[in-house]
Amino acid sequence: MLAGNALVGQSGGPTAVINASLAGVVETALKSKSIRRVFGMRFGIEGVLGNDLLDLGAEPAETWKGLKSTPSSTLGSSRLKLKDEHFAPVLKCLKKYDIRFLFMIGGNDTMDTIHRVVEYARSHGHEMRGVGVSKTVDNDLFGTDHTPGYPSAARFVALCVQQAGLLARDMQRVDQFVIFQTVGRSAGWLPAAAALAKSDPGDAPHILLLPERPFDRDQFLAAVRKAHKKFGFVSIVCGEGITTADGSPVSASQTRDKFNNVEFGAMGGTSAAMQLHRLITQEFGWRGEFQVTESLQMCASDRVVPLDIKEAYGCGKQAVKLAEKETSGVMVTITRESKPGQPYRACFGTIPLSEVANHERPLPDNFITADGMFVTKAFLDYARPLVGELPRFTNLKQFKAKP
Repeated sequence: MLAGNALVGQSGGPTAVINASLAGVVETALKSKSIRRVFGMRFGIEGVLGNDLLDLGAEPAETWKGLKSTPSSTLGSSRLKLKDEHFAPVLKCLKKYDIRFLFMIGGNDTMDTIHRVVEYARSHGHEMRGVGVSKTVDNDLFGTDHTPGYPSAARFVALCVQQAGLLARDMQRVDQFVIFQTVGRSAGWLPAAAALAKSDPGDAPHILLLPERPFDRDQFLAAVRKAHKKFGFVSIVCGEGITTADGSPVSASQTRDKFNNVEFGAMGGTSAAMQLHRLITQEFGWRGEFQVTESLQMCASDRVVPLDIKEAYGCGKQAVKLAEKETSGVMVTITRESKPGQPYRACFGTIPLSEVANHERPLPDNFITADGMFVTKAFLDYARPLVGELPRFTNLKQFKAKP
């Protein structure tokens, strides 16, 4: 039986529950008969390259209890893309600390990192097992019903749009429209979540701009005009990665990170929400506002869904159990067992790391309305059990006064 030490890291953007996954890995690994010590890499794989590891077994037990409800990435994160020259020093560090079990919590690029590191180590005579723990608010990882972090981020978006919608409704004589922008790159799972805020036709949001559908200027402006005429104001939610039919980003940014992902609105660029604001103002002469919360969607602990914490911790725990059973080269997945209308029920599964790294999961067609500017009941049935009930606010009945 393979025995040795374990190494765990966090990578990519944070979530409100990524530390719960870390706690699940560490607490389970510390009880393992196959794992002697547990180390944590500082700032992702950069910690391995820089020989900057933490002894997580030395932490008091209350640390892991507290981290279950602590947002962001406590080990520090990284977006370093491994190059060929990095693998030799990485393997040197792994051998130095006798690392035989590698766990990383992240998205597509992180799963690719685990796969490449483990394969390189094995090809050089160092036997290892690597298991990935899914994480991303984008919810675009292939092979899983949803990713830990998405339910809480989706709730953040829904609450923001719901409450901003009330403000827009009541301030319509001042501001005629409001635009809320979500993160998520080319995936529409987060802007779609805003639809959960809607209980009546006049409620926000009125228009969803999803990256899975090309942005059409004339269609958009027509929808804005129609909503304004009907409701007196317009609530719009857009994904940061919306593009025109030729693939050009609506945002005026072409900056890319080390994994060749477009960083929308970065480096002084103009966000999609700002561009849409400008378009509406120029067309109608209206005053309005845009709301771009960026990374707050990823780590707002005051809006965490309890289910999200539970599943994030469970994924971390399951990763260690799989490694103990000689499983390697996989990511832990969540499989929904319940049907729409039934109490939510799910279990854990696996998918090969290579499949996760090479595929993305956009919002499926049956979740998007025919006009491409809202979501269907199928999406609402999918998302409601994850996000939970939203608050319902009171409005005036508006009885007309008589003299």
